[in-house]
Amino acid sequence: MSLSLCVISFFPSAAQDDILARLTLEQRIGQMFFVNLYGSTLNAAGRDFLAQYQPGGVVLMDGNTGTPAAVTRLTNSYQQTITEAGGLPLFIAVDQEGGPIAGLEQDFTHFPTSSLLAASGDPDLAARVGAAIAEELRAVGVNMNLAPVADLENPANTVLARRTFGSDPALISPTIAGFVRGSQAAGVLATAKHFPGHGATGADSHTVLAAVDLPRDRLETVEIAPFRAAIEADVAAVMAAHIRYPAYDDTLPASLSPAILTGLLRDQLGFDGLILTDALDMDAIDTSFSYPTAAVLAIQAGADLLLSAHISPDNHAAAIQAVVAAVRAGDITETRIDASVRRILAAKQRYGLLDWQPLDPAAAADRVNLADHERLLNELFLAGVTVALDRNDLLPVTPERLATLVYPATRVQVANECKTYRPDLRLVGVSDSPSAEEIAWAQDAARRTEIVIVFTQNALTNAAQQALVNALPAEKTAVVALWSPYDFTKFPDIAAYVVTYSPARPAVPAACAILFGAAPAQGRLSITLSDALPAGSRD
Repeated sequence: MSLSLCVISFFPSAAQDDILARLTLEQRIGQMFFVNLYGSTLNAAGRDFLAQYQPGGVVLMDGNTGTPAAVTRLTNSYQQTITEAGGLPLFIAVDQEGGPIAGLEQDFTHFPTSSLLAASGDPDLAARVGAAIAEELRAVGVNMNLAPVADLENPANTVLARRTFGSDPALISPTIAGFVRGSQAAGVLATAKHFPGHGATGADSHTVLAAVDLPRDRLETVEIAPFRAAIEADVAAVMAAHIRYPAYDDTLPASLSPAILTGLLRDQLGFDGLILTDALDMDAIDTSFSYPTAAVLAIQAGADLLLSAHISPDNHAAAIQAVVAAVRAGDITETRIDASVRRILAAKQRYGLLDWQPLDPAAAADRVNLADHERLLNELFLAGVTVALDRNDLLPVTPERLATLVYPATRVQVANECKTYRPDLRLVGVSDSPSAEEIAWAQDAARRTEIVIVFTQNALTNAAQQALVNALPAEKTAVVALWSPYDFTKFPDIAAYVVTYSPARPAVPAACAILFGAAPAQGRLSITLSDALPAGSRD
């Protein structure tokens, strides 16, 4: 089946209804598809698909990324191809969450995990970070961020590890709202995900359809609270989870559920922005539904944009054709299609996307603005690094108290930064998995000083690092967790505990400044570590 297309002309000020009237049914349905095209350059199959089927958006995945100049050339080619074929300019999206999930990395700023933002307790700082990320995306032609993650932290949920803002909805909601406002003020659509909350399950929807079997009152007061904050901040899009919520729908996942997308998100929460599915080729969906069937069900449920991550152009075409056939068979009304397309057009118009102009790849690195964003990261770490515990008033370390610094020898930066405050520090560099001999060195140094400071890197999963800390006198040991905040659970008897939330380089000077009193400890725990150390606390 081939699609009938018409060449349209448009202007940024054109009324949505005027544009809508010029689109064929096939073009309107195409606007609802958010696709991925293989390769770091646009190949012939991708070019033909864009020209013929004219999707509404493209999402960049690992195989599409590179330097700022390379990404700019790619996004230019996407937009030029579709506009020359008479189509509307695209949403171009990426997962630029910060922390472990960053679609653009090479010569882009490595923003830290969102839990550091929440630890700062400063929505304005979160807005500045959102704006900085948006500046880097727009610099290379990306106009939509598939962030922020509005799910709640759950130590059992490995797929969300280090991706959430934290455990407490009251604490993280203002930060999420700040991030949304900052991103969108800088011209990039934000996406709150994964509605109505992925945190309360330990399962991975990439591989299995899980359920969050909580009562409605719990979901609406806890899990949904950060999404409500994002909606109140006028978030452009909400991404639906591939998870069942029996309190609303005992059969279908949220991404395919009319009760959740229309009944809860649209009607109850009053969201009138773009509803985006998570990728429909994830196993939570494609083990039960073909891509064309899932696309039809998602639209019937109320979704505006259908995301897929690893689908060929031929399969995209089959799904678009299935939706066209469903409309012609009366299973989906044209009114339903038009409601979504109006939202899509409104968003493209609001963010100036209908007036696409190519960007100069040669100037992309300058537009990314790395220097300014590095200064912002230094400020963020000083605001967010948290003294979670200080039982024996070890911190800050005063000049009259001798101290030992035990640190990963692979991170010489730790010794260099901390010695600027205390040249007399006893230094013990150890391997990432300390040997018995290295542990003995640390024990010997500890006997000779009043305080032992140990920097850990993911001790949560490193038995040798755990053995090192547990071999030291707990009453005078202060641990600085450079990676996982949960390191504390492996040595809960230590006297002091500092959390940086991220191993990025700016974490180290901030931690050292706080340890030795050159900067105040401002952060608060964004993640619950124990009953005695809940989210929101600080020593």
